[in-house]
Amino acid sequence: MGQILTLKAAAQWAVTAHRQHRRVVATNGCFDILHYGHVRYLQRAKKLGDLLVIGLNSDRSVRMLEKGPGRPLVAQAKRAAVLAALECVDAVVIFNEMRAHRFLATVQPDLYCKGGDYRPENLDPQECAVLTAVGTKIKIIPFEKGFSTTGLIEKIRRSR
Repeated sequence: MGQILTLKAAAQWAVTAHRQHRRVVATNGCFDILHYGHVRYLQRAKKLGDLLVIGLNSDRSVRMLEKGPGRPLVAQAKRAAVLAALECVDAVVIFNEMRAHRFLATVQPDLYCKGGDYRPENLDPQECAVLTAVGTKIKIIPFEKGFSTTGLIEKIRRSR
């Protein structure tokens, strides 16, 4: 089972991982209503390195992202616990900012993965600056077709 770490604890976790020459893969997201598409994405990301660390948007940052009314549906502590319980996840770090630049600067991953709706040229400039400064490579992992949290929420709403 993965660990749920504060940003400060994640800094030490990352230093230890790098000293042990372990390849750190990072990703981030809201992961509100974890579904099959998320799990497959995380499993694929983990296969690209030794350790997978997830930056999890806090409840506050999910609201800043304007994901929709009442979002997140699942509180950050519960989302973190579910992610940490996945075999492929080594650590989860909750962050409060809208973007993951502080998380990325802290863990300094060898590889940063994003889902298929992103393109390297569309990534946040602050995130890109951090990734460039620490020499992190970026990998886009294609979506599992037919799986999205927003689509799942709409399906639930229509079925009422």
